[in-house]
Amino acid sequence: MTDDPDADARDARLDATPGRGVTPEARTIDPAAPEEFGLVQVWWGDGKGKTTAALGMGMRAVGHGYRVHLLQFMKGGASSVEAVRGEYNAIAALPGFSYENAGHYGWHAMNDGSADEDHLREARAGFERATDLVEAARDADLSRPLDPDGPPEAGVNMLILDELLYAADRDLVPPEAVVELVESKPDALELVLTGSHARPDYLAERADLVTRVAKERHPIDAGQRARKGTEY
Repeated sequence: MTDDPDADARDARLDATPGRGVTPEARTIDPAAPEEFGLVQVWWGDGKGKTTAALGMGMRAVGHGYRVHLLQFMKGGASSVEAVRGEYNAIAALPGFSYENAGHYGWHAMNDGSADEDHLREARAGFERATDLVEAARDADLSRPLDPDGPPEAGVNMLILDELLYAADRDLVPPEAVVELVESKPDALELVLTGSHARPDYLAERADLVTRVAKERHPIDAGQRARKGTEY
């Protein structure tokens, strides 16, 4: 204690702040096992930011040495974007982060030259892959650090199933199958599901975190095409 009450109050606030108010510095990333993973997250809504949020959490997780894998549904490319994904380039540079794409060119139920049966086939194959990855995580020892360079079949701490909820919303993947997948996951696996403008009621009581990303304004409504660095 000092004779300056304002200084004492400031010190108390600092003591209650991680790092005592000092800006954290980057540290070497060493493989580690998360102690509090195991929840189910659902990100849905008509606003931009669902995938962005999931990717941000993935980046944060690998920064702590955890193993993360991204499996994207639906996003197989379109004429409005170039044949490049900024997130894929970034993921390739991050230790412990991997990705794969289970989408088909174009968009389901749109007059863009793609066939709906192709979207169905790719979505079903992607869901089989997701099921295999959940089973692999169940077989892995998630209480021990995982090899950041190991294949996702060797286990991951966080599995991001991006746009799976869109596929379920369009009946490309049965919603009841998504429920079974969620209920079958190992306790230590953090499972992140994104997509769908419609509320996934079938997961409402099975998810630990449900976030609605709501749109107030989006430049696409004014004719703006997808922009490199923000949409892809």
